[in-house]
Amino acid sequence: MGTLVSRESKVSQRRNDSGGAVFGGRNNYRELFQGGQLVFRLLIAIMVMGAMPVWGGENRQLCLACHTPHRAGYCTSCHLGNPASARKNIAHAGLREGKYTRFLTMDAQEQKAGEALLTQYGCRRCHVSAGQGNKMAASLDNAAMLRTPRGMAYSIRYPVAHMPNFALDDAQITAMINRILAGAKTGVQSRFEPVSVHFTATGIKKSDIFSKKCGLCHRVLSSRIGAVGKGDVGPNLTGLFSPHYPKKTESEKMWRAQELRRWLNNPRAVVSGTRMQPVIVTESELRELETIITLPVDTLVNNQ
Repeated sequence: MGTLVSRESKVSQRRNDSGGAVFGGRNNYRELFQGGQLVFRLLIAIMVMGAMPVWGGENRQLCLACHTPHRAGYCTSCHLGNPASARKNIAHAGLREGKYTRFLTMDAQEQKAGEALLTQYGCRRCHVSAGQGNKMAASLDNAAMLRTPRGMAYSIRYPVAHMPNFALDDAQITAMINRILAGAKTGVQSRFEPVSVHFTATGIKKSDIFSKKCGLCHRVLSSRIGAVGKGDVGPNLTGLFSPHYPKKTESEKMWRAQELRRWLNNPRAVVSGTRMQPVIVTESELRELETIITLPVDTLVNNQ
């Protein structure tokens, strides 16, 4: 009969044969695993250190091969872009041109001039900037983080449907964008989706009171019926009853329903010399018009 050898005897024999270690045993596997972890961590550290210039490590300023430095520090601190690449399309990805970096150093007078443009053209009647405005369209605070200044300038020069064409010159657009960037830098980031405004096909005759009585000269973005009106003779009436609708004078009061009633009844009794003629509306039509123009309470954003 064969000799019965216990499991303990076999393990003891294998330890003796291998110098005290059990080949494939739990302790050996633990040591191998720990060693593998150490090697893995070293490899990750090497990869990160090697990629730092590409990820903004700043020790490679290849942009200086084409551009003359004009102040101490790193180029990307103001201009963004990728300083680790010599390929123009990569180096200039997300680049902020020099004229759009004024917001980082502009004085109080420049800030006031930019703010005056935002107020004069009523940008906040549709957009939120520096934590204030109506969320009828994209937040300018978010746009400053997601789009390039050149892209924002393009949107101002070539506005989308129902956005007014302000016909601003390059200096005005530059000042406006610098103020938007400054507001996004210091203000509270807007964590909301704008009101969805749907555009219908052209040529469709609408039956709402605004389209009938006002739409030949004016436009409006309504949270209730979308974008209505097709006229550019008169001002865009989006946000008319909000504090962000542009005022012609410092003393001018915010528009209310009663002011609209007086205006429609006899515009020249309110502002002498205006070209607008009286608009005859019934009481029910006037209430419908007020409903179209009035923005919901949750549309107004004020984080200041």
